[in-house]
Amino acid sequence: MNILMVSLGCDKNLCDSETMMGILSAYNYNLTNDENEADAVIINTCSFIKDAMEESINTILEMAKLKEGRLKYIIVAGCLAERYKNEIFDEIPEIDACVGTTSFDRIVEVINKLEEVNGKEDVKEDSTVMLIKNNKVVAYDSIDRLTTSDYHKAITSGTFMGYLKIAEGCDKRCTYCAIPLMRGRYRSVPMEKLIDEASYMAENGIKELVLVAQETTCYGKDIYGKKCLHELIHKLALIDGIEWIRVMYCYPEEVYDELIDAFVKEPKLLHYIDMPIQHSEDNILRRMGRKTDRKSIIEVIGKLRSTVPDIAIRTSLIAGFPGETEEDHTGLCEFLDEVELDRVGVFTYSREEGTPAAGFDNQIEEETAERWRDEIMVLCQEISLDKNETMIGKTVKVIIEGYSPEEDVYVGRTYKDAPGVDGLVFVECDYELISGSIVDVIINEAGPYDLIGCILN
Repeated sequence: MNILMVSLGCDKNLCDSETMMGILSAYNYNLTNDENEADAVIINTCSFIKDAMEESINTILEMAKLKEGRLKYIIVAGCLAERYKNEIFDEIPEIDACVGTTSFDRIVEVINKLEEVNGKEDVKEDSTVMLIKNNKVVAYDSIDRLTTSDYHKAITSGTFMGYLKIAEGCDKRCTYCAIPLMRGRYRSVPMEKLIDEASYMAENGIKELVLVAQETTCYGKDIYGKKCLHELIHKLALIDGIEWIRVMYCYPEEVYDELIDAFVKEPKLLHYIDMPIQHSEDNILRRMGRKTDRKSIIEVIGKLRSTVPDIAIRTSLIAGFPGETEEDHTGLCEFLDEVELDRVGVFTYSREEGTPAAGFDNQIEEETAERWRDEIMVLCQEISLDKNETMIGKTVKVIIEGYSPEEDVYVGRTYKDAPGVDGLVFVECDYELISGSIVDVIINEAGPYDLIGCILN
């Protein structure tokens, strides 16, 4: 059977998709990238915000058209399948099976059951994979189950970078966020399991290991009784072949001294931290259910920079949260102008069903939220351009990701640039560079996001 995997949403979702692909390969299923050759398609969906949910639904409907040809089964996995498990078959009858966020390791069982019930009527339910009306197949486990696999995941990045998901779920309960509804409480993956997976990734060419979770800074608290992210980093750094380690999604109130020290003590740990703050003003942070305030955020930024002067700090922000005022927006802009963060992503507030914030008074009009977002982005572009221009004339290490024949340049990233979300470096070189190599590049030009440089002879 030929199976097409479509992975939507975040890098954590991609890790689940790669795990499913690893399991399918172990059971000798053929993975294909050609939708016209697929007998079954697995769509690992996202429904974190409205736009992501719409993309998931549109992808399902687009794939449903393939049933006029070879395609037999549409299997929907991930957040959309979990969040709307009671109504998804009624709303999209083209779906043949659903797999919850903690059940993706049972993907082979689901496919086997689809084959078993294909063309039959009134097949009885069983305790392993539940069957519901019209012989639709579903696999749902406890939302707080930690899902692991005995098989190594597939590596799909196509580069020398790979994601390692170190935990699942979240305990923060921010008022705007639906993640706990779909992903459950926080569960750390045991360290030995992560070391084994990272070793396999290194053996298969991965040089940059990107650590992800809904929140990485709480790693270990649930199973070891303390924060252990710094210990995990030191053990991962011992793996031959891993040259860069990047940490994403560190909540500011959870950044701790041993982790900050690790940036100094561990050469493989990149001087980069993704620290989503969402806003700077205390009244908005309280309404968001965040466990920090403006003063504490400024303090942790100062502590990071005093200990690691060249650290690149990335954050994400929400514009237009219920109750936000022009004064709050101005305060956020003043905060950004003061702290001059290196990388910033801005999203307009998405009113998510089932979250406390969806019922808040003073919902902000979309036009206002978009204006605030655009003003923040203009400010952050100016800050980014100023910072990037200080790089001109300097030599930086760049990991090469590929070659652009149209521009006749190589494309790579510095330690300041996480894959998929930050900028790029366009490298001029008159000889061939091997993808995955880490080279010295002199920066000649700078834009708000990207840099241009040449190889140091």
